[in-house]
Amino acid sequence: MAFQLLRQRPCHLLIKRFSVFASALAFSALMLFGCSAKQPMPENGFDRAIEFKKDAPYNRPYQVRGKRYYPLTNPNGYKQRGIASWYGAESGNLTAMGVKFNPDGLSAAHKTLPLPSRVKVTNLKNGRSIVLVVNDRGPFAKNRLIDLSQGAARAIDVKGLAEVEVEYLGEYARRN
Repeated sequence: MAFQLLRQRPCHLLIKRFSVFASALAFSALMLFGCSAKQPMPENGFDRAIEFKKDAPYNRPYQVRGKRYYPLTNPNGYKQRGIASWYGAESGNLTAMGVKFNPDGLSAAHKTLPLPSRVKVTNLKNGRSIVLVVNDRGPFAKNRLIDLSQGAARAIDVKGLAEVEVEYLGEYARRN
C-alpha cells in the first residue's frame, strides 16, 4: 500500500495544475465573452453622448454668404413643409457640432432648429417618415428646408429633391 501511494502524484501538484488550468480557462472565457458581447443600444437608436447646450456656439446666430440666421430658442410646435435634399459626399467632415459626419447615419442639417434636435421627417409623396437627429447647419441652397444624410434620404425614399414635412420632437439629449 505504501508503494501505491508513492506511485501516485502528490496532491499539491494536482491542485497547482488544476488552479493554473482553471485560471487560464476563466481568463479565456472573459476575453471571449467580453469582446463578443453586444453593447446596449441607446433608446431610439441614438447615441446619448451628444448633449444639448443652449449656449453652444452652434446654437448662436450665425451668418452664411451675407445672410444672418437665428437658431430658434423655443422650437416647440415647429412643423413646416418644404423641399428636402440629401448630402453624402462630405463623408468624414465635421458637422456644425464638431461630430464626424456619417453619410449612412440618420441625421440632417437645418438652418434654425437648435442643435441637436430630434425631428420627424415625412416624405409627402409616399407617406414614409423617419425620426432622426439634426446635428448640422444648412442647407444654404435657395428654397430648401432640410438636408438629409444619404442614409436618412434612402430610408424615406428621397431621390434628389422631395417635398417633406419636418416636425420638431424635442431636444436630442438632456439639458446641462
